[in-house]
Amino acid sequence: MAEEKKAQINIELSNEVAQGIYTNFAIISHSSSEFVVDFISHLPAMPKAQVKSRIIMSPENAKRLMITLQENVLKYESEFGKIKNVNGAGSNTLPLFGANPTEA
Repeated sequence: MAEEKKAQINIELSNEVAQGIYTNFAIISHSSSEFVVDFISHLPAMPKAQVKSRIIMSPENAKRLMITLQENVLKYESEFGKIKNVNGAGSNTLPLFGANPTEA
């Protein structure tokens, strides 16, 4: 059986991007052609929160990301122990990470 050759990609990471952006809140919305993830920094007792980054991707890439995140969470938990479940995740109450049905 012939072995498939995978294209090699050289990824560049600028110093500015390497610093990262801290977020503790995300809103995920979608249409038939794309998923939108807004990463937000929300400070306690503050009435406003600022979107720090918006990522827009195809449904196929969103699913790839989901699978890769699941795999990495399992690896993390096997090394460091179970991550506790967050109450409200996936509900309409806007938990720290969840979907906003009004954005779809």
